[in-house]
Amino acid sequence: MPQSQLLISTLKRELKAEGKTYADVAECLEISEASVKRLFTKGQFTLERLDTLCEWLGTDLTSLARRAEASQSQLTQLTVDQEKEIASDELVLLVAVCLLNHYQFDDILAQFAVREHQLIQVLAKLDRLKFITLLPENRVKLRVSRDFSWLPGGPIQTLFLEKIAAEFFQSPFTQKTEQLLVSNGLLSQDANRQFQEKMQRLLQEFNQLAQDQQALPMDDKRGFTLVVAMRHWKYSLFEQISRDG
Repeated sequence: MPQSQLLISTLKRELKAEGKTYADVAECLEISEASVKRLFTKGQFTLERLDTLCEWLGTDLTSLARRAEASQSQLTQLTVDQEKEIASDELVLLVAVCLLNHYQFDDILAQFAVREHQLIQVLAKLDRLKFITLLPENRVKLRVSRDFSWLPGGPIQTLFLEKIAAEFFQSPFTQKTEQLLVSNGLLSQDANRQFQEKMQRLLQEFNQLAQDQQALPMDDKRGFTLVVAMRHWKYSLFEQISRDG
């Protein structure tokens, strides 16, 4: 990827992480939203405008370029074949999820019934899949970015929907550490899009909180799963008598 395009892509990620929209950028640069879209599409930012946006985001061009360079070697998603290999082995999937949550080698051994030689084999497989780099003394460096996500409709997400979701929703959600919120209403396509953007920001806040907790001892933390969902859907009972499907 050309360096200028990489820089613009990094800027887009920074804006998304801050919950900024094209309309916000347009206001900052004092141009129209359509002009902002053209700038990102064609990558024709002047240095002055890049400086303005960086200052607005509380950063600078040097830091932006550094993050762009770091992101170049990191994956935001795996391929279907990579996910298939991880999904096909529960232990590999478990270790992959643990590593995404910044577990160390000894943390995994302490919390799960896995032998040291088994864990080393799993780490070697994840290294081969380019999910991690396995370092001396069984240290691990993730090769995926902070924005990493499983493929929509891919093997991991499919596994979750087929096996894990049913178990997840068996809880009555009555504990202080749990909450299930369900609502329904009529929305326009634009309102739906706006709310989905808010859902993305909520997910980013969750991930940032988890990132901020890295320094805490493992004994002070517990694993939590966040599921945020929204879809056009009717109860099957209602679907049978619906005229519009």
